[in-house]
Amino acid sequence: MTKNWLITGASSGFGRALTEASLAAGDTVVAAMRRPERLDDLVARYPDSLLPIVFDVRDTAAAAGLVERAGRVDVLVNNAGVGQIGAAEEVDDASLRDMIDQHLLGPAALTRAVLPGMRERAAGVIVQISSQGGRVSFPGAGSYSAGKFALEGWSQALAGEVEPFGIRVLIVEPSRFRTGFNAVDVLKLAPTSRTYGDMLGAIRADMLAVDGRQEGDPDRAAEIIRTLVDADSAPLRIALGREAVRRIGDGYRSSLAELETYAALSASADFPGLPESARPV
Repeated sequence: MTKNWLITGASSGFGRALTEASLAAGDTVVAAMRRPERLDDLVARYPDSLLPIVFDVRDTAAAAGLVERAGRVDVLVNNAGVGQIGAAEEVDDASLRDMIDQHLLGPAALTRAVLPGMRERAAGVIVQISSQGGRVSFPGAGSYSAGKFALEGWSQALAGEVEPFGIRVLIVEPSRFRTGFNAVDVLKLAPTSRTYGDMLGAIRADMLAVDGRQEGDPDRAAEIIRTLVDADSAPLRIALGREAVRRIGDGYRSSLAELETYAALSASADFPGLPESARPV
């Protein structure tokens, strides 16, 4: 059955790859982005299947209107967003809030807008493009990870809430892919301070130097995502790329080892003799 996709950040990266793959498969796409002219070539090839719409994911008040224009949404892909590098002391409130707006509040508003229609049809898939930085973080990536960690926690709860209605959630956690993410005019860099300049200098340089040389293939990633969207069942989370598999796996193992090392001390915080709480979920 033909699916109708609503994809944010559709002009480049995963958004563009998913748009192309879906159109080639015979689906229809509502492509939401700030610069729709970047899809002029696809509009010429698929004039009846592609609808580009100017949209800024941070404009949560416009989410309902976008979904109304899109009509039936079978698959929502919350992909729009950018990276940001800077130490906690270097990233100001406005820059931190921008990460939360793009990576949590914007996707949440669009998700709320599509859910009534999906519930009515008892079908639908919400694809949240997160990152390996949504499970593990490192110095300089705190503000970016803050948005992605928040998106993943929100989406994990969402998955349990909508599963009874036939709606699935897929959280995608890529490593480095050959998208515009690391481009010098895309990646946000907080003003460098003397305090953290030496510590984060190599990270800033590496993030920019890798642009165009990333090992991840967005087209392969798009096909994996489409396969999982079409599957009868799929995981809640899917890591994409060897680095993501390694880093996320190492993070899980490290966290489990730490939990088990301090398990007795942690458990001793309870009142003695009382049973563990029973919860409905």
